[in-house]
Parts: sequence; C-alpha cells; structure tokens
Amino acid sequence: MNQTSIFWPMIAHVVLVYIAYTVLGIRRIGAVRSGTVRVSQFKTRSTEPDTSATAANNILNQFELPMLFHVVCLALFLTNGISYLTLLLAWLFILTRYAHALVHLTSNRVPMRSNLFAAGLIIVGVMWAWLALHLLAVV
Repeated sequence: MNQTSIFWPMIAHVVLVYIAYTVLGIRRIGAVRSGTVRVSQFKTRSTEPDTSATAANNILNQFELPMLFHVVCLALFLTNGISYLTLLLAWLFILTRYAHALVHLTSNRVPMRSNLFAAGLIIVGVMWAWLALHLLAVV
C-alpha cells in the first residue's frame, strides 16, 4: 500500500474548507449588496445574517473534529500504518464531512447534520483505535 495515498482524503477536506469559505464570501457580499446588512455588522456574529452565519459556523465545524482526522492521518503515515482499511475509513470520513457541509449550507436540518457528525465521529474513533493497535503491533 502506498503510504502517501492518505494525503488525498486530507486534500479533499482542504478543498471542502475552500468551498465553505467561498460560500461564506458569496453570502456576505450578497447580503451587503442587497442592503440587508452593512459591512460593520460582520464584526460580531450576533449581528450577521442567518445565511452567512450558517456558512461561518460550517467553517468552524471544519476545524473541530477534522483536526483529529488530520492528526491521525499524519500519525498513521509516520508509522507506516496506512492500509486499505484506514484509507477506506479516511474517505468515508470525508464523505461524511461533505454531506454534513451540504446539509449545513442548504436545508440545515439538525437531525440529519447530527447523524452525519456522529458517523464521522465514529469513523475517526475507529481510525484512532487502529493507530493504537498498529502501535501495539496487533494489526
């Protein structure tokens, strides 16, 4: 197994972050141009319109649980722990992040978002368990 293959899911997540920043920029510019808000209202999130606040919150979400994902990917890479299973788990995690972002930035249905978050949380937990077993030379 090519150990560097783990970087592709990580790159896919970076792409998602840039997509979320683009959506945020478009929504903020649109709100200012439509006269809904003034630029000064973006100083605090409490006065930001819901549509752009949702995008800003999604960006925050991309730096919470995914931080654990990126660290475990790097740890697996450094210890030659990348396998077909860890690569599959990494891609599944990325799929949950894209789906979570899609829901968050569109319908924002909290139960669906929660389920997608939980799936990603479990996947990353399994990746950390795999790393621990790998370090113990069990797998």
